[in-house]
Amino acid sequence: MKKEVGLWIDHRKAVIVTIENEVEEIQEIKSNMEKRVRYSSGSRSNSINSSQGSTAEDMRDRKFDNQLGQFYKEIISLIRDADSIWIFGPGEAKGEILNSLKNENLAGLVVGVETVDKMTDRQISAKIRDHYLS
Repeated sequence: MKKEVGLWIDHRKAVIVTIENEVEEIQEIKSNMEKRVRYSSGSRSNSINSSQGSTAEDMRDRKFDNQLGQFYKEIISLIRDADSIWIFGPGEAKGEILNSLKNENLAGLVVGVETVDKMTDRQISAKIRDHYLS
């Protein structure tokens, strides 16, 4: 019984497609992440506001990183028993989840990482079926 997993991921959600005995299961996990706001260094005028702003920005960054860490842990708990994992998505999240898999000594299961645009769940499922069943 071979369990093959395809994972489409960005910072907002992950779509996990598992194929086992040619039966397909789709799971969607939402990260509940707020949109990350970036500030340029010249956007604040005086040093008092700048130091207070950077502290608030640091707190937002830590919260963002903690939420992402929990999101990745949840995904890994659902895919750790796979025989192979194929990761794809539009942004940085695919590399970040790969690093998390490395930290869990699961990187050897990864058969590929690919950059793709946003996709519907149906397109994701079809791409994974084509990858594993062709």
